[in-house]
Amino acid sequence: MLALLGLVMVVTFTYLIMSKRLSPIVALTVVPIVFAVIGGFAPETGKMMLDGLKVVAPSAALLLFAILFFGLMIDAGLFDPLIRKILKRVNGDPLKIAIGTALLSLLVALDGDGTTTYMITCAAMLPLYKRIGMNPMILATISMLSLSIMSGMSPWGGPATRAIAALGLDATHYFIPMLPTMIGGAAWVVFTAFLLGRSERKRIGNIKLESGGGDCYIKAILEDTPHKRPRLAYVNLVLVIAVMTALVLGVMHAAILFMIGFVAALMINYPQLDIQKERILAHSGNAMTVVLLVFAAGIFAGIFSGTKMVDALAQTLVDWIPDAWGHWFPLVVAITSMPLTFVLSNDAYYFGVVPILANAAAAYGIDPVEIARASVLGQPVHLMSPLVASTLLLVGMVDRDIGDFQKATVKWAVYTSLVITALAVLTGAISFFA
Repeated sequence: MLALLGLVMVVTFTYLIMSKRLSPIVALTVVPIVFAVIGGFAPETGKMMLDGLKVVAPSAALLLFAILFFGLMIDAGLFDPLIRKILKRVNGDPLKIAIGTALLSLLVALDGDGTTTYMITCAAMLPLYKRIGMNPMILATISMLSLSIMSGMSPWGGPATRAIAALGLDATHYFIPMLPTMIGGAAWVVFTAFLLGRSERKRIGNIKLESGGGDCYIKAILEDTPHKRPRLAYVNLVLVIAVMTALVLGVMHAAILFMIGFVAALMINYPQLDIQKERILAHSGNAMTVVLLVFAAGIFAGIFSGTKMVDALAQTLVDWIPDAWGHWFPLVVAITSMPLTFVLSNDAYYFGVVPILANAAAAYGIDPVEIARASVLGQPVHLMSPLVASTLLLVGMVDRDIGDFQKATVKWAVYTSLVITALAVLTGAISFFA
C-alpha cells in the first residue's frame, strides 16, 4: 500500500506541475502533506517536513550565495571578454551558438558541480540567445545534457561517487572502462546541439552581428554601465578562480565558500553601502525564487522518505523485475535508472536501491561494478527532476517554468540516456548478457 500511495503521489505531483494546475512551490508542499495525511502519518508529518528542510538547507544556502556571487560578477562585467570571444566566433549563427554552448558547458561541467556549470554557461550565453531571439530552452537543454555526461559519470561527480561508496568499489576500476562512454556521450551532446541549432537557424535565420558600433550586440548587451568594473577584472577573475579552486579541493562547504566569495566581491566592487544594498536587491528576486523551490523540495523529500514510501516503491519496482531478466541485469538497471532517478533523490537511489540491485545481480555472477556503471546512465533524465536543486537554478536563470522545461527536454534526455547505454554496452562497460 505504501508503494501504491507513493506512486500515486509522484504521478499526481508530476501531473499538477506539468499541467500548470499548481505552481511547483505549492505542489511540492501541498501534495506530500495531503498524501501523508491519507496514509495515516499526520502526527509525524511535521517532523518529517523539518527533517527534509534540514537536509536541503545547505543546498539552499549554496544556491542563495552562488546566485548573488555570480550575479555581482556579471554586474561587474567579468564575463564580458568571454562573451566577446564567443561572439566573434559564432556571430549570429544559431547553429554555431548552440555548438559553442555545448563546448563551453562540457568544459565547465568537468568540475562536477551543476550550479557552477549552469551559472557560467548561462552568464556567458544567455544574453546572446536573447539578442538574436533564440529559444532559451535550447541553452537549458544543452547545459543539462552536458552536466549529465561530465558530472554524472565521472567518479568525482555526485552520482558515481555515491554508487562507488555504496558498493565499496575502487574508483579507477569503475572509471577507466567508462571513459569511452563519456567521450562518446560528449560527442552526442555536441551532435544534439548541432540538431537544435540547425532547427533554430531554419526558424530565425542567420543574423549578422557587427563586432562594434551601431546597434550591435556589444553595445546592446555589453555596454558600459555604472555597475561595470573593468579595472577590477583581474581581481574578480582571481577571486572566482580562488573560490572555484577551493570548491574543487573541498577546502570547506560550498555554501560557505560562496558566502565568503559574495561578501568579498561586494566589498571589492561596491564598497558604498547604498550600492551594495541596490545590487543585493537586484538579484534577490531570482535568488528567493530558487531558495523557496529548494525548501519546498525538502518538504517533498522529507515526507517521501519519512513515510517510507520511497523504500516501499523502490523495493516493489525491484521485485517486479522477472527472474528471466536476471542475465540482462546491467541493461535492466541502466533502463530502469531513468524513471527511478527521476522520482528518487540520488541519495535514495544510490544508497537505497542500488545495493539491492547489486545483491540481486550477484546471484547471476554479475560484478557489482557493472551495476554501478549502469546506475549512472539515467542521469540525463534525473536532471529533469524538480527535486534537483541545480535544475531549479537553471530554470530560474532562463526564466521558464519547470513544467515547460521538462516538456522541452524529456525527448533529448531519454535519447541521451539510451545513447550512452548503447555506448556502454558496445564498449564493454556493462554486459549485454551476463
